Amino acid sequence: MADRVLRGSRLGAVSYETDRNHDLAPRQIVRYVSPNGHEFEVPFANDAEAPATWESPQGGLGKRVDGAEPEQKKTKPPRTHWDMLLERRSLGELEELLSERLELLRERRAEIA
Repeated sequence: MADRVLRGSRLGAVSYETDRNHDLAPRQIVRYVSPNGHEFEVPFANDAEAPATWESPQGGLGKRVDGAEPEQKKTKPPRTHWDMLLERRSLGELEELLSERLELLRERRAEIA
């Protein structure tokens, strides 16, 4: 008989206990609004710090209604090839290398002509 009760249910995914004689932990409800205007609530423990953004059930990233703006992450500007080159060599060294390469090119052109 017990086999029939569990047939078709997901073991471990659903609890068959009731909350009748249990005290739930104190909670706070935080409201979020998604970019398309959908408002939704997320429960957190009272001692938990609620994040400034939360993934909306309809998609998108919802922001807190009470106005706590998310902090912008500090980003470095992208390093260019020139920046990396200047980390390895000074301008004087680069000018010297350029003049050497130009001289080699002039010699090759003189040999061909």
